[in-house]
Amino acid sequence: MDLVPFGETSILVEFGRGINPETHKKVKTLTNYLERQPFAGMLEYVSAFSSVTVSYDPMKVRSLQREQGRTATTAYEAVTSLLTEIIAKMEQGKEERPREVRIPVCYGGEFGPDLAFVAEHNGCTPEEVIAIHSGGQYLVYMLGFAPGFPYLGGMSDKIAAPRRQSPRMEIPAGSVGIAGLQTGVYPIATPGGWQLIGRTPLDLFCPNEQPPTLLQAGDLITFYPISPGQYAQHKEDGGK
Repeated sequence: MDLVPFGETSILVEFGRGINPETHKKVKTLTNYLERQPFAGMLEYVSAFSSVTVSYDPMKVRSLQREQGRTATTAYEAVTSLLTEIIAKMEQGKEERPREVRIPVCYGGEFGPDLAFVAEHNGCTPEEVIAIHSGGQYLVYMLGFAPGFPYLGGMSDKIAAPRRQSPRMEIPAGSVGIAGLQTGVYPIATPGGWQLIGRTPLDLFCPNEQPPTLLQAGDLITFYPISPGQYAQHKEDGGK
């Protein structure tokens, strides 16, 4: 673990490098702790694959230090000390069970225009791509790019595919795509270059709800195939 300055009022807590489930458990445990017990002066945290960036108000941090009679010379040192204490406590805590979410997907056809390409690229059939994709379990490492967009790890390399050479100007909300060894779901209509293999009728981003995103970092995701008729029924039910 490394704690390093990230700008003038943030600290980057790095638990490792790359995409690794064990490393991400530490990321999730720290963000859960900060969500429930933020320290005085903390502004926000942003989690990534293997790190958490913590932003703070240096004036509030220094004021609290003086009130408590602590001797840290800078706000950075004070927050570094606090985070070190928090991480030591959280490593002694119990591991939380991740939330499991099942997502219906209508594969192929108008919903998955790149399914045939992914199959051909990997020397298999579209049906095999669907079976492999829906047979896996995926960890949400982080949300980014667009509100609620989940970066998922755990996809089989048997269906890995490169990004499109020319990105699409608009991808429909709910589209399920593949890029390299990752799969993800576009929560809103947006440009993008992932290979589209299907679409879910679920709404992943609901700005008027709390939380506004269906998925959260640390969730375990499974996909299951549905027919175009079932897709339409889900939409009639309000995308739930």
